[in-house]
Amino acid sequence: MTYDALLRLAVPRLQAAGSPSARIDAEVLLSHATGYNRTWLYTWGDRECPTWEHARFDALVAARAQGQPVAYLTGEREFWGLRLATSADTLIPRPDTETLVEAVLGRGQAEAGWLLDLGTGTGAIALAFASEKPGWHVMGADIRLEAVRLAARNAQVLAIANAEFVQSDWFSAFSAPEYANKFNIIVSNPPYIAADDPHLCQGDVRFEPRSALVAEANGMADLIHLANTASVYLSAEGWLALEHGYSQAGQVREALVLAGYQNVESVRDVGGHERVTLGHL
Repeated sequence: MTYDALLRLAVPRLQAAGSPSARIDAEVLLSHATGYNRTWLYTWGDRECPTWEHARFDALVAARAQGQPVAYLTGEREFWGLRLATSADTLIPRPDTETLVEAVLGRGQAEAGWLLDLGTGTGAIALAFASEKPGWHVMGADIRLEAVRLAARNAQVLAIANAEFVQSDWFSAFSAPEYANKFNIIVSNPPYIAADDPHLCQGDVRFEPRSALVAEANGMADLIHLANTASVYLSAEGWLALEHGYSQAGQVREALVLAGYQNVESVRDVGGHERVTLGHL
């Protein structure tokens, strides 16, 4: 069977299983199964596929049809042009989070500075910023040791030398006096989904670590905690930028204003939703 024929069979199978991006999913999985990039498959799709590649692709399609995220099946996801290794221990980097990177890049105009990414996961935000700002020292922190190790491996593979990753429960690893008023920018994509949110039972989210998704107080607990505690670690006029749910911007703005931040504003993602809120001391 040819590569084109495999795709023709896989796409309706994934559509029937509810995949919102069946064609792209099938192409990415076939690329992963064969080792050929998607351009090669477009060009040479009429070639016969070896039996072992066919079998591997079928297994991947079956897993995707059961709802397994493509990023977990392939073990990687592109973010900000960087190819990042992924695992079931971390959230899957999403295009919406690039809004946070864009927002803080506009506030990091100095040639050198310090940025802290809390709840770093794969290291996506930290590594995207570090790749754009080689003169900055970027730190990423996560409560899960598996995530810290994964982010550090991503930095090593990408040869991004100005980023380091540590295990920390929010600011617990930064209690030493040297970190007081240290960071010019603190960013976070914290848990912000309410425990009873129906989206937790849909799509890729079903397979992602719940601890990285769900927060108390109807999803607001960690956002409010960061708003209330980050100022100790920010430099004068330092920025705090938080990703949040599409309906939480007003609450986050209020939390930042109450915590003493100025010029508080929210930034919309590619879908037009207020996705990131930030302010400075």
